[in-house]
Amino acid sequence: MSQASANLNLMIKAARVASRKLIRDFNEVENLQVSAKGPGDFVSRADKMAEETIREILMETRPNYGFLGEEFPEIIGNDPTRRWIVDPLDGTTNFLHGLPHWAISIALEFKGEIVAAVVYDPIKDELFASEKGAGAWINDRRLRVSGRTNMIETIFATGLPFGGRADLPQTIADLGRILPVCAGVRRWGSAALDLAYVAAGRYDGFWERGLKPWDMAAGLLLVKEAGGLIDGVTTGDNPLESGEVIAAAEPIYDRFAKLVRGE
Repeated sequence: MSQASANLNLMIKAARVASRKLIRDFNEVENLQVSAKGPGDFVSRADKMAEETIREILMETRPNYGFLGEEFPEIIGNDPTRRWIVDPLDGTTNFLHGLPHWAISIALEFKGEIVAAVVYDPIKDELFASEKGAGAWINDRRLRVSGRTNMIETIFATGLPFGGRADLPQTIADLGRILPVCAGVRRWGSAALDLAYVAAGRYDGFWERGLKPWDMAAGLLLVKEAGGLIDGVTTGDNPLESGEVIAAAEPIYDRFAKLVRGE
């Protein structure tokens, strides 16, 4: 983005700096699979160190802002209107298994609304960035959501429950309604990148339940600024509060939302 604000440039810097250590750690994951200690603790440390790096860079320049991250308690800023929302490693399970699909997600919230967003995939060197009213970009290219209108040609993304989560029957019911009318559903393990891919037109839509604010804060703005539509699974809900989201390109949004909602 040629006209990025000081805040967005700061967010991009923080994401790039944190990514360097994460890439080094990612390249060591394969060796950990056979170690006695196991990879879980290592990845937890990688998560925390990345968040510490991002927090230090952001808070040094904007010490009055609040900070909500995945790994540490929330910091309430002296300026109650502005807050960073950060996921230092979205796609931890992919990272742990050596799968090259994970990202750093940084959003800036102003008076309850996301106004700047960065989702950085360091393995592919794809930087998704957006500011309210200024569009969404991948590296230096403008993003637009998909223009597909034929449902049987569309591809959607979601998350699938794991580890005994109670929403498995609901998700299976969702898939039963959606799979027969589309070209496929993907589950790639990073909600931040799922939303970024909707913004880029790679996916036609995305839905998921049980998300945290840091999973989707940046991605929501990317989709909106790329021309997509966002809502809660329950019509009118704020996804950042409910943890449930439907995001899609406008031409198929209504049909997709009705399928997700079982209408």
